[in-house]
Amino acid sequence: MSKIEQIKVGDTLPQREFKPDSVQLFLYNAVLFNAHRIHFDYPYTTEVENYPDLVVPGPLLGDWLNQCINEWLGEEGHLASIDYSNRKAAYVGEPLHSGGKIISYNEEKREAQIEVYIKNTAGEVIAPGLAVVRL
Repeated sequence: MSKIEQIKVGDTLPQREFKPDSVQLFLYNAVLFNAHRIHFDYPYTTEVENYPDLVVPGPLLGDWLNQCINEWLGEEGHLASIDYSNRKAAYVGEPLHSGGKIISYNEEKREAQIEVYIKNTAGEVIAPGLAVVRL
């Protein structure tokens, strides 16, 4: 039975876990040409900006939300749109989790709305979002 035949409101997407490290942040920001020092310069980040550690870039959180949805969809659909916001900082070494829940499904359009999130270890949603997928 395909995902389309089984989908229902309230279904959850499998959670993914991430534990970003300083090398990942450096390489990710290099690809984006993001030179903000809070993502790679520990002394600057902690002594000047007063963060406890290197800050995970917001676009990386968005990429993880996209991956969560696309891995769940597989070949049975595509991500039509996604909106998310960064509400709280995340830091190097902090375990993070992505996931989501189907909040509506239009069988005629074969379209689902999914509430997505990145949570920290305290269970706080640090990056909430809303995605639309077409199956």
